[in-house]
Amino acid sequence: MQGETEYDLVQTLGDLARRLEAEQDLTATLEATTHAAVATVPGADYAGISWSGPRRVTAQAPTHELVSYCDQLQSELGEGPCLRAISSQDTIVVDDLTRDDRWPAFAPRAAEIGVRSMISFRLFVESDTLGALNLYATAPGQFGTQARIVGELFASHAAMVLSGKKREDQLTEALATRDLIGQAKGLLMAREKITGEQAFQLLVRTSQDTNIKLVEVARWLVDEHENPGQDTRSR
Repeated sequence: MQGETEYDLVQTLGDLARRLEAEQDLTATLEATTHAAVATVPGADYAGISWSGPRRVTAQAPTHELVSYCDQLQSELGEGPCLRAISSQDTIVVDDLTRDDRWPAFAPRAAEIGVRSMISFRLFVESDTLGALNLYATAPGQFGTQARIVGELFASHAAMVLSGKKREDQLTEALATRDLIGQAKGLLMAREKITGEQAFQLLVRTSQDTNIKLVEVARWLVDEHENPGQDTRSR
């Protein structure tokens, strides 16, 4: 039986990796991750991924509105399992929120809406913390040893795929920015009869003088060229 369980887990993780690689945007990737987590980790009723910030988390791809509320609550109170998992770089298990005194403000309010047990896994690749995978249960004591082992394997697997998606999105954005600036340079070179270096320096000076990002200055010039006579400044 144990061998069959391990085989099922490996197959589930493999299927998830192929699904995530096939997704075209980050939102779809996160949604696939949270739904697969609920289906994979024993005891999980709901799941969500939290983006991290200083004493603040934002819910992404929650499988239930309860998940969004819990992330919002942790951000407002500055405490909770998700924040602890991210800051302490550890997996946080909560057996029963009605009996846990680690988060005196968060625990009773989360319990009021039906959350009894939680487990939060830090999502990271090397030193890059991506956030946390949070699993919720409406009954106490749902996340034992098996849930933790499976959840940690799942979270590590998901973190690697999400990190790859993040790098891919950053590269795509960088290439798009480069192309946009290149178009703006070409327009300035033709209009002002200047060199490419002079056109780039003109873009930089305009960005500095107006306190507008370089890419936004370039976008405005391209939009103005493609839509003559229209006000494109608010785009």
